[in-house]
Amino acid sequence: MYSSLLGLFGISFLAATLFPVQSELGLSGLIYLETAPVALLVLTASLGNTLGSVVNWALGRGAVSFADAKWFPVKPDKLERATAWYRRYGRWSLLMSWAPIIGDPLTLAAGVLKEKFWVFLTLVAVAKTGRYILVALLATQFV
Repeated sequence: MYSSLLGLFGISFLAATLFPVQSELGLSGLIYLETAPVALLVLTASLGNTLGSVVNWALGRGAVSFADAKWFPVKPDKLERATAWYRRYGRWSLLMSWAPIIGDPLTLAAGVLKEKFWVFLTLVAVAKTGRYILVALLATQFV
């Protein structure tokens, strides 16, 4: 059970840090295999994904300094779009941090625009946990 939880935490963490990883499939598979209680799996995935977003926020705090570097994971145009979105819709746009394509850049933009950490953490945790609860509800229909 512990290795399943550690693996789920890892893929959930990576999925939030701009790497193309699908944590929803991992969560669904572990629910199907009944490796641990569903609530524990959801909690583990939520924690990993939220902490991965914290990495994005921290990168965003320093992004202005190295946004043009070749190794930086977000291209300047995507960072600018996410920043513009964040400026337009404000901190509440972090409730979309669960969404594919726009979610990760939004968490980076929150760091660039120096969103307060506790506000960021609360909104992102709500969004990420809500998504995993929905995935779990759908996955349990097939168990």
